[in-house]
Amino acid sequence: MLHDVAEQICVIEDTRRIYEDYKSGLTSIEETDMPQYKAPLRDMHFVLHELLNAEEHYAKLPAFQETVSRELIDQYLEAGADFCENELSPLNQIGDSEGCKWNDGVVTTPTGFKAAYDKYVELGFPSLSVPEEHGGQGLPGSLATAISEMVGSANWAWGSDLGIIRSKAEPQADGSYAISGEKIFISAGEHDMADNIVHIVLARLPGAPKGTKGISLFIVPKFNVNADGSIADRNAVRCGSIEHKMGIHASESSFQGALAYAKDRLAMRSLSGPKAPEKEADPIIVHPAVRNMLMTQKAFAEGGRALVYFLSQYADIVEQGVTEEDRKFADNILSLLTPIAKAFLTETGSESAKHGVQVFGGHGFISEHGMEQIVRDTRISCLYEGTTEIQALDLLGRKVLGTQGAMLKDFTKIIHKFAEANKDNADLKEFVEPLAALNKEWGDLTMQIGMKAMQNPDEVGAAAVDYLYFSGYVTLAFLWARMALVAQQKLAEGSTETGFYNAKIKTARFYFKKILPRVRSHVDVIAGGLDPLMSLDAEDFAF
Repeated sequence: MLHDVAEQICVIEDTRRIYEDYKSGLTSIEETDMPQYKAPLRDMHFVLHELLNAEEHYAKLPAFQETVSRELIDQYLEAGADFCENELSPLNQIGDSEGCKWNDGVVTTPTGFKAAYDKYVELGFPSLSVPEEHGGQGLPGSLATAISEMVGSANWAWGSDLGIIRSKAEPQADGSYAISGEKIFISAGEHDMADNIVHIVLARLPGAPKGTKGISLFIVPKFNVNADGSIADRNAVRCGSIEHKMGIHASESSFQGALAYAKDRLAMRSLSGPKAPEKEADPIIVHPAVRNMLMTQKAFAEGGRALVYFLSQYADIVEQGVTEEDRKFADNILSLLTPIAKAFLTETGSESAKHGVQVFGGHGFISEHGMEQIVRDTRISCLYEGTTEIQALDLLGRKVLGTQGAMLKDFTKIIHKFAEANKDNADLKEFVEPLAALNKEWGDLTMQIGMKAMQNPDEVGAAAVDYLYFSGYVTLAFLWARMALVAQQKLAEGSTETGFYNAKIKTARFYFKKILPRVRSHVDVIAGGLDPLMSLDAEDFAF
């Protein structure tokens, strides 16, 4: 799940990246080619090394104490960036225009995909965090997450309601199972890039109980495998067709595109007077409305990256933590924040893609510039691995109310500890005070919903999505406050990267002043309750 969410951070970066192209002197969108992805290595280093202290984190985990160093981390990041910028990014538009081809159960990927995949495997990226005894490199999952952000590789997914699965598994005399059924929406379920494909299939055994309790997990290879590991005969699994999708026509590929061209695109004069009087108009980046879209993208991209990397370290602890107490606490934090990360970041990624088209104006609607592809490719992320609505129900119904608030308390205590430790920091006051207030309100809001749900359980469904958004905005506020603190400390220490760290503080300020206030509307909607949603009879929707 974290790997999928990491991909979404790429999308938020997409519509900002073309700004770098314009630094080379281009002045109009008509002169540009399809923009290419450039890995945000400086920000990745900031989050991993300065915000989350990756070396210290790995030093506490015995499995990585002797093997993972800053040098190793940076080597992998640089190798991943080089691969994504030079091998994957050029395939983005090809994948969208060519798409995958189906012929009699065989799927052929677009030009260049197999060669890129072969190199991807050769570089060892797919097996980065796989245990060494299974042929992997045994490195931390959090490092693999950072690579996944750049690669944007999609994983297989199941639908929203597993309880209604109809696939059947019949035991055979030799100990195997004959599985019958169909599955749609399998990203990369059939392709020509690998010698074999292993499907992870859910099915019901004879006599299995109804619902999710009656589901079993099976391994179904495209080709059967001999005892010595060699490829045997083809299994009876076939691709019946390729869905005609809105986007991700070549779903194995990274979807990175362009950054807003706002610095050099000229349109109108600033309302406060000309900012570039020597030109016929001002660059659109001087207009507040354009700035708002660009800053929103920046705040979501960098805040989202911090959240995913933050969670990936907890995933490391779940797997490699020294004590049971450490592993249990990490599992609680990971369980609580996973639906927030998945749903909130994919929705804000979709919003950011929309802003990218808007900044480009009419050019954003033209396929040659790549912005409309980003919108098409991004929306699926809000659907697969559980829709936003399913994730919201999981968060509020299972993770929060289902644990009597225990998981939520574990996380709000972390926020409270941070706020208390920095309450006397005058430079951080603008971040700490609103964060502390919202942290308390989070618990109060949860209690209010819980009281309503005791009277009518459907109140959970009525509140869930807005509750998830509230939770997402507060969670990112916590991370932005932490990033602002790190930036302040670096400046106080005399860092020469004043532009980078000042930009962090200013983006944090934008987030708190212009984005975080959105929580108020979500609180109001939650207060509206169930009745406005359910009072209209189903047949009355026809009027």
